[in-house]
Amino acid sequence: MPVHLILRRPSPTTVSFTVSNASKHTSTPARVLFYLQILLRALIFLCIVFCDIAKVRHSFFHEDGSLVRWTAVWSSPLGSFVCRIVDAHRSGVVALVSILLLYCVFRKGYTEESLLVIRGLGIQTSTSSATYLSKAATRFIPTTQIQDIVIHEAFKGFEVRFYLAVIVEGEPDVVVVFPKLLPRRAILEEVWRGSRRCLYDAKS
Repeated sequence: MPVHLILRRPSPTTVSFTVSNASKHTSTPARVLFYLQILLRALIFLCIVFCDIAKVRHSFFHEDGSLVRWTAVWSSPLGSFVCRIVDAHRSGVVALVSILLLYCVFRKGYTEESLLVIRGLGIQTSTSSATYLSKAATRFIPTTQIQDIVIHEAFKGFEVRFYLAVIVEGEPDVVVVFPKLLPRRAILEEVWRGSRRCLYDAKS
């Protein structure tokens, strides 16, 4: 998917650059497809939970509760069908399939990386996680440790790729901004100019 840049300026001394390969959902068909995907994920999640409950029904869900009449659930056509399926497989198989399906349900399917620049304080890089259940990987670099922000080029396979890097005082390696997406040079140049302008004001 193509990478696009989102620029935000919460204040005159703060600027945020976000690159993402997620769909923009600007058209009506795209929005409809997006909501259908959410609905499908919710249905799959409910099916996983129901199948897992059916697998352990003899231990925890064999008697009627205050909210759910489990005996009626398991004797219903759908309940009987699910019970036959899960009873035909071992608990380990059901658990493994459930974990794989849950990963697919909560997997984002896109990558989002950002650079937050705050004049007088420093910069913060962030890379989104692969799922909705984990946090993004972030790092803050104070202004006093930033020696420079540069655009370098390197080989990735047989292709020359440009990347934005922060030279940090006392560190042997540079900090690569947007390391997963590696956006095209035009985006990097816009981020480079904007970040230096915000970070150093009139010095850039």
